[in-house]
This record gives sequence, structure tokens and C-alpha cells, in this order.
Amino acid sequence: MKKTRLFLVALMCMVFQSVTCFADDRIIPVEQLPAAAKAFVQQHFPQATISYATKDREFGGAKYEARLADGTEIDFDKKGNWDKVDCKRQAVPAALVPAAIAQYVKTNHPDAIITKIDKERYGFEIELSNGLDLKFNKGGQLFAIDD
Repeated sequence: MKKTRLFLVALMCMVFQSVTCFADDRIIPVEQLPAAAKAFVQQHFPQATISYATKDREFGGAKYEARLADGTEIDFDKKGNWDKVDCKRQAVPAALVPAAIAQYVKTNHPDAIITKIDKERYGFEIELSNGLDLKFNKGGQLFAIDD
């Protein structure tokens, strides 16, 4: 009975350790970012430098994050495709915003800029400089507003 209990405790420790091992962000050299991620930064943020990069190992792959010197945070999937761009107080590059979403913001919130864009399964979530969070479906139609 004691051996069984000891075995179960040891097994649980190993499982816990492996789960936490896969869930932590590790700082990596910028050179280890996927080529697509580096190309994305060069194309959309040509004047920026990457302060640091992290790799988050997950079951089934990895995710990457690049932090630019101006504070911009960019999340990438395991292939280096962008998933989220958070420019804090600056405008997200216009090329990243679908035309229908850009037109909606221009028409309905002319004094606001898009500071964050996040790809979701349902479409996109954006954050405006006026504090509103807007959710759009894949067709670019607004379906939710959070303030």
C-alpha cells in the first residue's frame, strides 16, 4: 500500500512538472523567431527594433511573442503568422486591419484609432484609443461592443 501511494505521488509530481514545463515563456534570441515573424516585423514596423522575444511551449506546438522597443507586443503562432498586435497608444498598421473594419471605425469613431487587433476564431477583436473593444465576425460585421 505504501509503495502504491509513493508511486502515485511520484507520478503526480512528474505530470505536474511536465505540464508546467510546457506552460512557461522563455526568452529566446531574436534570431530564433520563425522567419515569417521576422519578415512581418520588418514589413509592418520597419523602423522598430525587437527588444526581446519569447517562446511559449504548448502541447502541439509553440507560440512566440516579440516586444518592440516602443512597447508594441506582437503574438505569433508556431509558424510565425501574427495572431495579435498591441501597439498600446499608437495606431496598428493599416495593412493589418480588414477594409470593412477600418471603414466602420472611420465612420462611427472618427476621432479614435485602432491600437490593438486580435485574430479570433469568430473574426477579429479590436481595441480603440477611446477604450472601446469591438468584435467583428469574419465578414467584418460588428456584433459586440465592450466598454
